[in-house]
Amino acid sequence: MTEERDLIYLEHILERTALIQDYTLNGKAEFMASPLVRDAVLRRLQTMAESTQRLSERLKAQAPGVDWRALTGFRNMLVHDYLGGIDLERVGDAVEFYLPGLEQAARELMASEEE
Repeated sequence: MTEERDLIYLEHILERTALIQDYTLNGKAEFMASPLVRDAVLRRLQTMAESTQRLSERLKAQAPGVDWRALTGFRNMLVHDYLGGIDLERVGDAVEFYLPGLEQAARELMASEEE
């Protein structure tokens, strides 16, 4: 059951990363300028980060390059600090610099689970 659940969450993570990348195709400047893009990205990041929390510890151990604890903190910040506490510059940087690595790790984990 755990492996099946992990696959569901990995698929969700990959779907969310793809959507976020689609929303930000025009770069960080559009993210910063468009409330619609920001809202969409922030919501997808929230649900994606929630899925990372639900992955099994066994699976997370297979991707030591991912800072799972930082993702939990990031999710908590997105969910609880929405009244002005979200640093949009940092979120934009996270999307640009860290999301591709998370996507790659999720793809590798998915492939290893499907073998």
